[in-house]
Amino acid sequence: MMAGAMIAAVVLAAGFSSRMGRPKALLPAGPGGATFLGRIVGTLRRAGVERVVVVLGVDAPQVRASVAAAGLPVEIVENPDPSRGQLSSLLAGLGTLDEAEAALVIPVDQPLVTSETVARLLRVYRETRAPVIRPCRGKQHGHPVVFDRSVFEALRRADLSRGARDVIAACGPAVVDVATDDEGAFVDIDTPDEYERAFGGSLDPPPRQSAG
Repeated sequence: MMAGAMIAAVVLAAGFSSRMGRPKALLPAGPGGATFLGRIVGTLRRAGVERVVVVLGVDAPQVRASVAAAGLPVEIVENPDPSRGQLSSLLAGLGTLDEAEAALVIPVDQPLVTSETVARLLRVYRETRAPVIRPCRGKQHGHPVVFDRSVFEALRRADLSRGARDVIAACGPAVVDVATDDEGAFVDIDTPDEYERAFGGSLDPPPRQSAG
């Protein structure tokens, strides 16, 4: 596999963030003012990912404004119906990847993964051209996950309610698990309590919605 294989990243940020109470993409990700989305984009860029596609949903106007203000080097696509599940957002992202040989997929609620982990997954993909590559810790699997173009069509045909799991299972022993002790590859932050545990600080209460 040539070292120059084009691998695009797809950041899944179209969820409703109902348990968090505010858009997870816009949550502060520690000191420096970066958001969850900004931190992930920085991680991907440091790992050598040149193209980043962000899939947005109901919070698209707010996230678009934040992306523009921060000058994040990303492309944005919107999922018109994110209630269909995470796979529907992945498919919205894949629809933009005509020239990519693989997609590295990460949910926006996993901002703590390191650039070293991302770079290692990309390197393993270029060495193996496996259909699926994912980080693992024992029997636990994390993100990001790299999907080779050879499984894109299977993802498009998959049951939206089951996500990508059946596609991954169908690849059997061809799936490559990359062992890592990077805690960030396995920590998803979906609630205020999980945020406090990850960052050591609490969030301000969300703004009250106008009754008008």
